[in-house]
Amino acid sequence: MSELTRCSSAQTESALLPAPEPAAGLPLTEEDPPRLSLRLRVANLAGVIVPFLGLFGVAGFLWGRGFSWVDLGLLLSLYVLTALGVTVGLHRLFTHRAFETNRVVQFVLGVLGSMAVQGPLFKWVATHRRHHQFSDREHDPHSPHQHGQSVLGLLRGAWHAHVGWLFQPDPPDLGRYVKDLAQSRMLRVVNALFPVWVLVGLLIPAVLGGLITRTWLGVASGLVWGGLARIFVVHHVTWSINSVCHLWGRRPYKSNDQSRDNVVFGFLGMGEGWHHTHHVFPTSARHGLRWWQVDISYYVIKTLAFMRLAWNVRVPTKEAQAAQRA
Repeated sequence: MSELTRCSSAQTESALLPAPEPAAGLPLTEEDPPRLSLRLRVANLAGVIVPFLGLFGVAGFLWGRGFSWVDLGLLLSLYVLTALGVTVGLHRLFTHRAFETNRVVQFVLGVLGSMAVQGPLFKWVATHRRHHQFSDREHDPHSPHQHGQSVLGLLRGAWHAHVGWLFQPDPPDLGRYVKDLAQSRMLRVVNALFPVWVLVGLLIPAVLGGLITRTWLGVASGLVWGGLARIFVVHHVTWSINSVCHLWGRRPYKSNDQSRDNVVFGFLGMGEGWHHTHHVFPTSARHGLRWWQVDISYYVIKTLAFMRLAWNVRVPTKEAQAAQRA
């Protein structure tokens, strides 16, 4: 049994325990970190937006010859479902315990998050908890600020934070971050069956494409757009939270790292782009605390609460927000 799935035989299958929030004990600082030059910030933003424009450009070029309304529907619907599996499930529920829910919803969110192909449940949660513990310091798995302040160093840091960190070996102590989740037999099953959920995430759009169009071409097109292209978009948006949202954006609160609120990924990332706010209030179910900060993930959680499928939804008070303002 791997380190990430090992748990004591004395542990029970009862309700999940609240996970300790490693970032909560870190001291706050009002020191304003050095800002990137405008040229580097623009280059970073362009590096994120251009692949999206290229994807949509290819889709437009192939419209009617390999990309259709069916493909667009599969791409968008699977994107929304699997992205919410990451943002609502892997992140706000399992990593930060920002709300509570029943075992059925836990299972569904765990599966949807796994279909995003960002790693097994336990590894995703453990890596993110480690990120909060060491945010923008040594041992942060994907900080862009550990490669020097030269232009080359900043570019290397941006690459590392976006995708380079995926090629680094896991730290040997990663399992200690998910001891609470490993108490649940159901979540251990979700974690262990990660390859199955990846396959399901590819088969669903392929089967739907074939059933809707009643052609084998529809099967192939559904697999490409609802499966592979969708994974590319979800990956790119998630990785941009790690890179762009520690480089470019606003810092309205006092914090001890270089996280940023980024309006672009506030929208694209289902509310995850309000990343600086999240780092200041990590256990909040709501990341977009201002009225104009769209947070689709929080709206989903509120909908679950309205349906009595979620409870103990955690949001910082107005007083707590005011106390942390920079």
